[in-house]
Amino acid sequence: MADTDPIPTPDPLPDGLVLARTTPEFTAQTVPPKLLAAHRTAEGVWGHLVVRSGSVDFVFEDDPDHVHHVEPGSPMPIPPGRAHRLTPSDDAVFAVEFHRPAL
Repeated sequence: MADTDPIPTPDPLPDGLVLARTTPEFTAQTVPPKLLAAHRTAEGVWGHLVVRSGSVDFVFEDDPDHVHHVEPGSPMPIPPGRAHRLTPSDDAVFAVEFHRPAL
């Protein structure tokens, strides 16, 4: 892709999911190291990166040329099983919500 092509945005969270849990709020100083390296959500579980302040750069491992710059008001959906990593800005405050199909 050329630099002028838009970054493909993942599909939004599908209908019918329920919030299972939310992580504590993290900062650049408190983010667990495993989130900075490639990791994935469990099968059937969607993540939702919610940035409260600052920003977080988010990369899917299968598309490393596209860095998603996530800011407050524009959460990032994370499909089940898709490897990804993130890099918070120095002033970032963020959490990850985990959603699953309703029982």
